[in-house]
Order: sequence, then C-alpha cells, then structure tokens
Amino acid sequence: MTKVDQHSGKLIVFSAPSGSGKTTIVRHLLAQEQLNLEFSISATSREARGEEKHAKDYYFISLKDFKQHIKDEDFLEWEEVYRDNFYGTLKKEVHRIWALGKHVIFDIDVVGGLRIKKKFPERTLAVFVKPPSVDELKIRLKKRMTESEDKINMRIAKASVELATAPQFDHIILNDDLDKAFKEARELVKEFVAKPLPKDEEEE
Repeated sequence: MTKVDQHSGKLIVFSAPSGSGKTTIVRHLLAQEQLNLEFSISATSREARGEEKHAKDYYFISLKDFKQHIKDEDFLEWEEVYRDNFYGTLKKEVHRIWALGKHVIFDIDVVGGLRIKKKFPERTLAVFVKPPSVDELKIRLKKRMTESEDKINMRIAKASVELATAPQFDHIILNDDLDKAFKEARELVKEFVAKPLPKDEEEE
C-alpha cells in the first residue's frame, strides 16, 4: 500500500439519489485496504439523530458557527439543503486524511460532488450511482421503513432532478446487481489512484 501526501492525494466522490446504494458501495471500498481510502466526515448544522456521534457520523456544528466557517472560506464545498440546514466538507477534513497518507472518499449529494469535481478536475474521480429505475428507488426507500410517505415522495422528486445530472460525472455505475457494482467501483478506484497527478493541481 503506497502512502500519499497532500500533493499526491486523490478525491473519490460517490453521489446518487437517496436509496441508490452509494453508501453500501462506499463502505465496501473502505474495506479494501489496498485502495488506501479514508472516509470524509461531513459537517452539518442539524442536530444529531438517534445513535449518530460527533466526529464519527458528522461534525455537528451550530448554525452560527457553520455560517462563520462559510465566511472564513473553511469549506471545500457546502450547501443549504433545507432552510437553515447546512451540509459541507471542511478543508481541514481533507488535510486530515492526506496527513494519514490516504486518499479521500466522499459519500455526498450530487451538488457537492460536482462542486468538488469542478474545483479539482484532475484530482477528483466523480462517480454517479444510478438505481435501476425510479420505481425501484421508491421500493427501496419504503423497505427502510424510516421515513413518512411524504418524505419518501420528496426524495423521489429530488431523485428525478439528481438523475438528470448523471452525465456530468466521470462514470455512471448502474446498481441493479450489487456484486457487479462492487467490482466496477473497485476497478474504477484502483485505476484512478494509480494514476500520477499533474503537479499544478494542489489543495489551497
């Protein structure tokens, strides 16, 4: 396993509509030690839910502090998903992972994923995980039994918009067979991390 530094560290982005299986794929990739990946923990202004823990699931930051971080340009990307409900990637989180000698892997929404790709086009591999169909997506979300019908319908409406962004990503993985999706994701990431990085694309 080759250690990386800030100048050679890569950014691996996985984005998808909720229920597409991106989190399952990201967890699988994290278990592949030879890929040398570390998960990027997002920051959020919302309260922790259930068993969620600070600095493990998210960095839970007050709304006031989150807005201050925005002013101070501390984020690589950020988004106001709902009113006063912010999510973002702190630059220091990326530096933390590179300091460990690892590549960064993200499990974030399409807007954040595309912002990272735009900022670091050569350093970033952006992968879109596509469900077999919107109907299948609805079935998967219902099976979770964690959200109301209204919330599921909101997610489905959002998914239709997100699916339209798929061509802007480097690769699209159709998740209709999980083992096949795992294999495709492994091969994409393995090939990408092995590529040398242009010297002119470095983190601020």
